[in-house]
Amino acid sequence: MEKIFTHLFVENGLVAAFAMVGVVMWFSYVLSKRLTFGRIHGSAIAIVIGLALAYVGGRLTGGQKGLADLPLFAGIGLMGGGMLRDFAIVATAFEVNVKEAKKAGGIGAIALLLGTVIPFVVGALVARAFGYTDAVSMATIGAGATTYIVGPVTGAALGASSPVMALSIATGVFKAVLVMVGTPFVARFIGLDNPRTAMIFGGLMGTVSGVTGGLAATDPKLVPYGALTATFHSGLGCLLAPSVLYLALRAIVGG
Repeated sequence: MEKIFTHLFVENGLVAAFAMVGVVMWFSYVLSKRLTFGRIHGSAIAIVIGLALAYVGGRLTGGQKGLADLPLFAGIGLMGGGMLRDFAIVATAFEVNVKEAKKAGGIGAIALLLGTVIPFVVGALVARAFGYTDAVSMATIGAGATTYIVGPVTGAALGASSPVMALSIATGVFKAVLVMVGTPFVARFIGLDNPRTAMIFGGLMGTVSGVTGGLAATDPKLVPYGALTATFHSGLGCLLAPSVLYLALRAIVGG
């Protein structure tokens, strides 16, 4: 029986990955409902569980892909790849009402730009405070504060070290979880109750996973609007961080 079970998981890795993620999501939503009464969204709990499982997988195998390094869970590496991730992000846009989206107008574009530049500056300053004084490391960690995708892209373009790139990813993941958990608590105070403010919020926060999870816990109808602007952060950050922002930072701190 054990051999049959193992064979099914190995030969049908992607199906097994969907099943495992489904179980984790179900368990996370149960915890969200029973322990936090919905105040902390199930997606936030699922991310924490996923990080814990990735750590366990890394410790068991000494590899670099978490649970995906275990043959039994190799399908998670495919499921968690860029193709399915980008498909899921793009799919959120199909629920957007174009008339409502137009109401954000120039304010949404300004929010998008500020949401890219401000986290970069804050991340670079934090990196400096912790002893990373060269422009490459500061820019990579600053880019990670924009999103955890922009960080490693910037690091690879600038030739940053692997530990610095790992820190940039960790910075972006921490930001995503923080936004996801904190959004329901601040939504009432910042007027986050309509598509226009959701788009501005998504532009300022700039983390698709954090914004979508936080808005889902606040009002599921706002998720497509927040995700619409937040989605652009990866592309905008990948353009600006290794070029304009890095050059500006290098002019200030030197090489």
